[in-house]
Amino acid sequence: MRMDEAYSYGRRELEEAGVGEAQVDAWYLLEYATKLSRADYFKEPRRELTKEQELRYFLYIEKRAQRIPLQHITGEQEFMGLPFLVNEFVLVPRQDTEILAEIALALLKSISKERQKDVAEREPVASPMRILDMGTGSGCILLSLLHYMKEDSCLVLEGVGADISNEALQVARENAKRMELEAEWVHGDLFSKVEGKFQVIVSNPPYVRTAELDRLQAEVRYHDPRIALDGNADGLYFYRRIVEECKIYLEPGGHLLFEIGHDQAEDVAGMMRNAGFSKIKIKKDLAGLDRVVSGVYDRCA
Repeated sequence: MRMDEAYSYGRRELEEAGVGEAQVDAWYLLEYATKLSRADYFKEPRRELTKEQELRYFLYIEKRAQRIPLQHITGEQEFMGLPFLVNEFVLVPRQDTEILAEIALALLKSISKERQKDVAEREPVASPMRILDMGTGSGCILLSLLHYMKEDSCLVLEGVGADISNEALQVARENAKRMELEAEWVHGDLFSKVEGKFQVIVSNPPYVRTAELDRLQAEVRYHDPRIALDGNADGLYFYRRIVEECKIYLEPGGHLLFEIGHDQAEDVAGMMRNAGFSKIKIKKDLAGLDRVVSGVYDRCA
């Protein structure tokens, strides 16, 4: 089979299966199966595939037609411009979550600038900053922050990722190894095995209402881990627990940042306000929907 024939076959199969981005996925899987680029295709579209390439492509198209996520077929997803290993034990990193990571990164850079002033004024440089990623999954948020801050001489980060799924933590460990980053990984129910104090806690907890799970698209409903999606009846269960339990783990003036569902901002902001958080901010995503709630913990509030 030629490359152009294979692509036409793949696109047609995915369209008939109701895959939303059939053309894009057919292209991507053709590149993945053949290790040939799109430029190679346009240069020689009638190039014959080897039997091995052809069989591999047919297998990938068959899996995608069954609504297995593209990322579970390739085993990888880009997040914050970095490649992360993914599988059925972790949520596939999504663009929405990059908003949370970008806000956390901006916060860390702001703190670094303050420390630069301390250095300029010959004041002692503070000890390393500890950051906790609660419900870390693949580790994409924590590892992105560690990666982009690793060259910062004024802010040394110590990262901890916690998750109730040991299988997810195995994925996070492998991602850290591939990226040559050091982090501590804690297996337990929320804070049950976490130790020490943190200046920053970030979390993208399960926040889908239980009744809504069966209405999610097939790729999510059948292939993302339910434990990483189900936020119980009102979707707010884990926000309540984290807001209440995090207080003994946050340093005074520490920051808590959440990803939220589009209609959960006021509820989560209210919880944080009642728990003694101030400077509460709500940030929208690129679609104009509420996506991140953050605040500063004031023990005197």
